[in-house]
Amino acid sequence: MIMRRTWRSALRHDTACHPQTEGLCLMELWQYDATDLARLIRTGQASAREAVDSVLKRLHAVNPTVNAVVRVLEPEARAAAETADAARARGHALPPLHGVPVTTKVNVDQAGLPTDNGVVALKDFIAKEDSPVVANLKHAGAIIVGRTNAPAFSMRIFTDNALHGCTYNPRDRTVTPGGSSGGAGAATATGIGAIAHGNDIGGSVRIPAYCNGVVGLRTGFARIPSLNPSAPTGRPIGAILMATQGPHTRSVRDARLALEVMARGDRRDWRWNDVPMQGPPPARPIKVAIVPEVPGGPTHPAQAAAVRLAGKHLQAAGYVVEEILPPDMERGVELWHMICVTDVFGGLWPQMQKMGDPDAIAAMQAWLQVQKAVDLQGYVAALTEREGLMLRWMTFFHQWPLVILPTLCDLPPKQRADVTVEGQRDVLQSMRSALLAPLLGLPGLAVPVGSHEKLRTGVQIMSMRNREDLCLDAGEVIEAAEGVVKPIDPEH
Repeated sequence: MIMRRTWRSALRHDTACHPQTEGLCLMELWQYDATDLARLIRTGQASAREAVDSVLKRLHAVNPTVNAVVRVLEPEARAAAETADAARARGHALPPLHGVPVTTKVNVDQAGLPTDNGVVALKDFIAKEDSPVVANLKHAGAIIVGRTNAPAFSMRIFTDNALHGCTYNPRDRTVTPGGSSGGAGAATATGIGAIAHGNDIGGSVRIPAYCNGVVGLRTGFARIPSLNPSAPTGRPIGAILMATQGPHTRSVRDARLALEVMARGDRRDWRWNDVPMQGPPPARPIKVAIVPEVPGGPTHPAQAAAVRLAGKHLQAAGYVVEEILPPDMERGVELWHMICVTDVFGGLWPQMQKMGDPDAIAAMQAWLQVQKAVDLQGYVAALTEREGLMLRWMTFFHQWPLVILPTLCDLPPKQRADVTVEGQRDVLQSMRSALLAPLLGLPGLAVPVGSHEKLRTGVQIMSMRNREDLCLDAGEVIEAAEGVVKPIDPEH
């Protein structure tokens, strides 16, 4: 094909290539990160139609094995690609993701499609308009090729439900791909789109990034406008304070690009922050607090080693790295449970029992046995104590602007490990490192560091609110040492 020969030939002589693409003259378009793919399309070295064709071909090749994308939008994507190419031919100004294939998660509104959230009873619940994050991706020129799987009600770190079935980890089918954005993580890892939308209230962007060995950015409170127009009654306080949107990518620079795109304002969300993407420079050298051993339980040696290795990478780049604990970490984990379990018990749990999903119900029953809901007085007290803890963490960040923890304290658990009380207790113990960022409304960037057998180990980089830029800067240093993530073929 003439156009394909053209973009391959041009890339061969491009000395500004990202490390992911450098020297790989025969790569298929689905293998590129969003930054390079957008550049190829913008400069006419590839077309949006070719990019969509390539990603759809990849989807059909690998998705039957991983079940990451549960609604393929092939006709819509091809039509959008034709429109994108026509706009370029007419000389229109091109947005930053013009023609780049992406995916969205089944728990956000996308006009004309069901917001089913993995629930059989919601399979025909059709959204009438786009959620802000979907609208922002479209506004940036991205082409949505499919919708990714989530656990029923998006409340597990296992991506399985009675409506769409199980999503498999492409690195090891026996362990979870993470959740609740497990489909997004598996899609990104296998090359089904360069950017996959996800969301995070207890680790649901960062945990799938860790399990699948990709990059995942949980944004801080109100950085990206977040709401579903199909749910006008609103959400519980815990979700309002803790749930955020974010991307899965294979490069840190794509996470930065996706953040800028997704964070476009939307007046429907009163919480949205109109603040610069780049904050004031911190004092140099930047001090980093690393926490290899997370208080409150065991930390797997491979995960502790990943944190120390990330610290070495940063130290080599001029950061000052210290092993030091931020304030009251164990109490922070307790507060997350007090707030979220009480929210769930009062709202979501009755819906789950009514709508049904056997594994979701079993996992929730186990969670409610391990962690009890509190009364109104206890709930208000937990929210008040959270405020005091936030103050202590913000004070800590003034001295140590970055904190690095394991993404999970343990290796990814075996599939369905949370449907028993014993298994759920282990899962929640492992999750304690992931719960602090949502409790405090902080950004967290998950990046792969090291490996353990078939899997990548990984860390999360946290900073104060609105300082995703500091996380991304540090993530790029770690990525430079570890290598940029390349898409993988799934294990059969």
